Amino acid sequence: MGVLFDECADRGHATTVHLDRVFDIAPDAGIVHDIPALAELVRATAGWLAAAGARRGDRVAIVKDNHWDYDLLACAAVRIGAVPAKLSGGLPPGSLAVLLGRLDPAVLVTTATVLSAAREEGVELTALSRVTVDLTGADPMARTVADLRGHDAPPPVRPSDDAPLVIMHTSGTTGLPKLVAHSTGTIIGALARMEATPTPISVRRTDTLANLSAYAHGRTFCWTASALSLVPQRILVLTGADPDLADPVLRAHPPTVVEALPATYVRLQPLTTRLDNAFRDVRLFMSTYDAMHPPTVRAYLAASARRRPLWMQGWGQSETGPITFRFLTRRAADVRDVGRPVPFRTRLRVVDPDTLVPVPRGHPGVVQVRTPARCLGYVGEDDRFAGKCAQGWWNTGDVAVLSRTGRVRLLDREVDRLPGMSCLAVEDLVEDLLDEVVECVVLNRRGGPPLPVVVTADGTLDRAAWTAAVADLPAMADPLVLGWDDLPRTGTGKVRRTALLAALTGSAATAGTGRWT
Repeated sequence: MGVLFDECADRGHATTVHLDRVFDIAPDAGIVHDIPALAELVRATAGWLAAAGARRGDRVAIVKDNHWDYDLLACAAVRIGAVPAKLSGGLPPGSLAVLLGRLDPAVLVTTATVLSAAREEGVELTALSRVTVDLTGADPMARTVADLRGHDAPPPVRPSDDAPLVIMHTSGTTGLPKLVAHSTGTIIGALARMEATPTPISVRRTDTLANLSAYAHGRTFCWTASALSLVPQRILVLTGADPDLADPVLRAHPPTVVEALPATYVRLQPLTTRLDNAFRDVRLFMSTYDAMHPPTVRAYLAASARRRPLWMQGWGQSETGPITFRFLTRRAADVRDVGRPVPFRTRLRVVDPDTLVPVPRGHPGVVQVRTPARCLGYVGEDDRFAGKCAQGWWNTGDVAVLSRTGRVRLLDREVDRLPGMSCLAVEDLVEDLLDEVVECVVLNRRGGPPLPVVVTADGTLDRAAWTAAVADLPAMADPLVLGWDDLPRTGTGKVRRTALLAALTGSAATAGTGRWT
């Protein structure tokens, strides 16, 4: 990964990259880049990281605003033999302090905004690394890129396949995120190489590939490798989910393949109903990270003018990469059926959550998986990682049913499970039946009925329509209506269910055990 852009440039890859805003590491370089320019940017970044004191085997922590230059910084760190750790700039300062304490980075690359926000909470992030580099050049306690620029990058270092290559964190929906360490063998050899293998539906040289993601997470590091290898005509990088800001960028370069966060798909869904919608030429939509809900999938597939557009839904984790996948169509949009295990690479079984004994097909249980893409471990939490491993099987903490034909139907996270009820299924049903509901979150709580929280555009809910929609469902508390921004979210847009439950009820106790969170 340290020489990925160099190798693509040497091979004459003609991909053009269009950004919705300039890179934080190169604010004067504009919003259009070719591969040789990106290769030079990675080399220059490697030079100033080395000048900041990053050496082979050191960790380089990256905390900043959402943008693809997270991965350019990561590639630059890999190039000099360091291990990049990508941390979302949206993490609370207290969480950042804990994670940086576990990482003990030689260099922290961040911004004055992140540093000042932490100080307001009584956290001094510059004290948690040997050197702090402020990309904005505005913090008096940090080095600036201008101070460090101009140093030649040292010769590239190629890490061994089983050594730590990159560190990222999990979403953190149930509490403090875990720091997940991957190697070249796991995230590149087992994941990116598979994705970069040409297939009838994979990215083509004529495609415009749009990514609207959370670039601090591990998925985009893998995507960067596979996307560049497949050489699309252009790559479109978007960093936010404001429909009014995204629409002109998407319409200027109408995508043919789109990958986005589930929450971003929801926020941009109003664009699908515009006459000249930006998704009219999309042949393939892709989603990972979180559960999609049927109305959103149908809206985008209907917006495409292609005869048979596809939606590829992947289910997996930061620790494993994709476990299963399936294709959804206009006629088949059952999002709870997440398909079958990735062929020739992934095995899974469903076990009783109390005994860990496999249950018969058709019975719910916790999913365990075997995959060569499983991460190396959790930084600073060896016991926690070991507690999720059992004789080569990885415990996902997800509750599902494995059908007789090998298909997986997701029900809930184990921490959220309720006997006789699937919170995810209820959320699907509510969003399907009530057009006014933008998002529904069903919180299970210990000692009380499930608590539904709904997001609507105008902050109101037709109570009679709600009563009719849930009439045949298990008993729930009266719904609470909140705005989109009222829900605590992770960097990937997932609702932080535990934090929301605690804020609304005063207790974070759920009906599940949370053993594998």
